[in-house]
Amino acid sequence: VQLQASGGGLVHTGDSLRLSCAASGRTSEVYTIAWFRQAPGKEREFVAARTWTDLPFLYADSVKDRFTMSGDSAKNTMYLRMSSVEPEDTAVYYCASGSRWSGSYVPGYEYWGQGTLVTVSS
Repeated sequence: VQLQASGGGLVHTGDSLRLSCAASGRTSEVYTIAWFRQAPGKEREFVAARTWTDLPFLYADSVKDRFTMSGDSAKNTMYLRMSSVEPEDTAVYYCASGSRWSGSYVPGYEYWGQGTLVTVSS
């Protein structure tokens, strides 16, 4: 499985942005896709996860009222809609896939994309 994350860029506080995670290869092995992020000098942290069938899904407390995941199984692409972004959202965002529901459990994700940088200026 190969994952291609895209959509990052420079935005301002309060703006919206949509990230994409396109899966290719053995996509039949992709059951869950999650987003993680890593800010400069910080540990990687979980952002959100969901399956192609919408349930189950999980969001980090820091984003659950602002970020939404959606998917297009026909395109093998999962999206992360980021709204009301804050400078604290600045990070490299990685998507990861797992063959079962793993929620925020990092070892449950077998494949990782290369990351896309989101910078939120104040």
